[in-house]
Amino acid sequence: MVHVLGSRILLSPRDPERSRDFYGRVLGLAVYREFGTGPERGTVYFLGGGFLEVSGRAEEPPSPNLRLWVQVDDAQAAHEELRERGAEVLRPPKKEPWGLVEMWLSDPDGVQIAVVEVPEDHPLRYRP
Repeated sequence: MVHVLGSRILLSPRDPERSRDFYGRVLGLAVYREFGTGPERGTVYFLGGGFLEVSGRAEEPPSPNLRLWVQVDDAQAAHEELRERGAEVLRPPKKEPWGLVEMWLSDPDGVQIAVVEVPEDHPLRYRP
């Protein structure tokens, strides 16, 4: 078995500055570290238990199969805050049949982001 010491999602956007503005200012992710210089420098953001690295430049948008899942304490409060910051909200918060409250956003390249609240009574909160 591979002993994984850390992990991160690598995202190469079409417009790195626009994506850094989205993930840093709009989504409000804290910066873990930056590297390199110039407009295509890399920025690594804290993403809960992992990291999101925005670096390089792509000619094509990321695959529509790439989606991010981020958990928040309060999806409705996140919805209001993100709308005020100019986020493209694809769907406002809604309680799903599986019990999670989900809202969907899109980043500047069309990467869909699920913003999820796990209610107090949801099985994900139980620890046997």
